[in-house]
Amino acid sequence: MRLLRVGPPGAERPCALLADGTACDLSSVVPDLDHHTLGAASLERLSTAVAGGTLPTVDLTGQRIGPPVARPGKVVCIGLNYRDHARETGAGIPAEPIVFLKDPWTVVGPNDAVPIPRDSSSTDFEAELAVVIGSTARYLRTPADAAEHIAGYALSHDVSEREFQLERGGGQWDKGKSCEGFNPLGPWLVTPDEFDPSSARIRLWVNGVGRQDGNTDQMIFDVPTLVHHLSQFMVLHPGDVISTGTPAGVALGAPEPKPYLRAGDVVEAEIEGLGRMRQVFHQA
Repeated sequence: MRLLRVGPPGAERPCALLADGTACDLSSVVPDLDHHTLGAASLERLSTAVAGGTLPTVDLTGQRIGPPVARPGKVVCIGLNYRDHARETGAGIPAEPIVFLKDPWTVVGPNDAVPIPRDSSSTDFEAELAVVIGSTARYLRTPADAAEHIAGYALSHDVSEREFQLERGGGQWDKGKSCEGFNPLGPWLVTPDEFDPSSARIRLWVNGVGRQDGNTDQMIFDVPTLVHHLSQFMVLHPGDVISTGTPAGVALGAPEPKPYLRAGDVVEAEIEGLGRMRQVFHQA
């Protein structure tokens, strides 16, 4: 299934995108797509209801698409998880996943406008594969155990302010990662039966110019490894989002003058099978 949430912020309705491009309203089956409704039993109910063909249709024309998960409990991010991205930033290949947390209030819709922070000089772009947790995962025994805890996958944009992150971070990255609107997510949550995270093309454009073009098969640590690893250090709860890192092509790794984002810039990103997003950046 391709699940999405439609409507203004705070008043989105859960929907499913159908094969013909139309959508149906899931409100009669679940109140929202959140930590209560992403488990296997709920997803099975949704699948059965969609297959029944009796749910009311939704006209998506002109409608805002919200993030496909209502207010994640936490957003866990993985740094330097593509070999080419590690090389372009001058970093070594990490021996184990580099982990940082992002304020879950940064999560916005895939096409929502994003403010460039005040005093920002280095707002950067990072297209990423996101994993959405469907059931509680703690101390998983092996990476093979991860699959049963995954509700689905989505496209994520891990916007970063590099000066805040690297020069003013005080030894951690939160200042450069948790600015307002810094995590567009969506447009869909795609269930594991319809998406293979091991090999999917991931691309990003700024003002129509291609900046990132990679593939998830270049990850240093794959999805099962990441979920297993994180479960050793924190409890992963339903609705939590894991952003799995970005391929090469970010502004930080470019030669001078680095193409950091400015007011009016338009960023588009896409992962095969997970849809496309678009944000216009403006000055806060």
